[in-house]
Amino acid sequence: MTSKIEKSARYLAVRDLTRIEKESSYSNKVVDQTLESQLLLDRDVNLYTNLVYGTIQNKLTLDFYLKPFLKDPNKLDLWVKQLLRISVYQMAYLDRVPQHAIFNEAIEISKQMGHEGTRRFVTGVLHAITRKGLSTVSEIDDPIKKISVQTSTPEWLVKKLNDELGKDKTDSLLKSTLQTPKQSIRINSRTSSLAEVQDSLKKQEITTSESRVSPSALVVHGGFIPQSAAYKAGKITVQDESAILSVESMKLKPDDQVLDVCAAPGGKTTQIAEKLTGTGHVDALDIHKNKLRLIQRNVERMHLSGSVTTRALDARKSGTVFSTETFDKILVDAPCSGLGLLRRKPEIKYEKNATDILKLAQIQLEILQAAAPLVKKGGQLTYSTCTILNDENQSVIDKFLAENSDFAQIKTETNLQLKKQRTESSLTLYPDDYGSDGFFIATLVKQK
Repeated sequence: MTSKIEKSARYLAVRDLTRIEKESSYSNKVVDQTLESQLLLDRDVNLYTNLVYGTIQNKLTLDFYLKPFLKDPNKLDLWVKQLLRISVYQMAYLDRVPQHAIFNEAIEISKQMGHEGTRRFVTGVLHAITRKGLSTVSEIDDPIKKISVQTSTPEWLVKKLNDELGKDKTDSLLKSTLQTPKQSIRINSRTSSLAEVQDSLKKQEITTSESRVSPSALVVHGGFIPQSAAYKAGKITVQDESAILSVESMKLKPDDQVLDVCAAPGGKTTQIAEKLTGTGHVDALDIHKNKLRLIQRNVERMHLSGSVTTRALDARKSGTVFSTETFDKILVDAPCSGLGLLRRKPEIKYEKNATDILKLAQIQLEILQAAAPLVKKGGQLTYSTCTILNDENQSVIDKFLAENSDFAQIKTETNLQLKKQRTESSLTLYPDDYGSDGFFIATLVKQK
């Protein structure tokens, strides 16, 4: 039988944080699973999500605060470390949470998950923090290390962004990734309208506001969208505002033949299919056969099955299945480091390193090279990533263009003409630009 403490926001946060770090799981997926399990009382949902995302987002900062109070952090059980992190997170960042509530539940959790010795250890650390107080980041002299601790970002990434964007933009960008991620949805234009969706969600006490990024999106305030009637009816799908733009920029026509080479979980595939109201069709590929089921479920839920064919295939081998000059439009939403998603998947920044970036860039170039012959003359090849590093973005495009003189890069345009005054052809959205995910889009046209 599940005890009361095992249903608490703090207990579940410790449990899930331990799983996320131990199994290298995506935090948003783990959080969604816990919310769907309905273990939490409604009043505890916000605290639980705040603890999980806030603790991961600020992990390096929290470890900086804890360091003076731990003799050997590496010898601690991971769950104990997570319990101490969420406790310090509440003390440092959540002004309205009373200290006695933090202490009482931390001690109860330590008894439930561990033993009397663990309880004494946790109690001792928390009381020591209360007596001595937390260190201040302003004491750090090294500017790179200071912003690393302030924004809980590995030093290699701070240096990289600083070199590419300058100190002020890097500081603004990284601080923005500590904010709570917005929840946004895309309207299925085949089955509904923005006004109809807003009205449907309002009836379920889910409020929305229009997006500054795409007219196809709504920003959602509260509620759990997958449980809404509009979602179940296929009128909407959960998708970040920035992620909508790669397909939006393709300017699809009803009869276009389209290839989506890295399609799972199917958000962009369904977005493409919505626009193919004539004889158009989209072939959706993914290297992982099991992920095709995710695409298919999304396609079926959104009533778009007639416009989509799925196939398990490594994107780099697409030329073995399709003939040259088969497609009017091809989307290469390439596998990437995901560093534009630091607000939504903050664990990513602790898992990647500079070597990973260069390996990914090579794969991205290989996928583009494989897709290029399949584009019709006059057709379009769209390349997008959810990262903000140049090595995976314009640098990949520059290398591709140097080897493929039959392609030219044109200016990427969106429906709301985002960053219209920019001088570069590609479009890069940073997390601090509109509060959406970081994203990159390049538009390439095959010369006739």
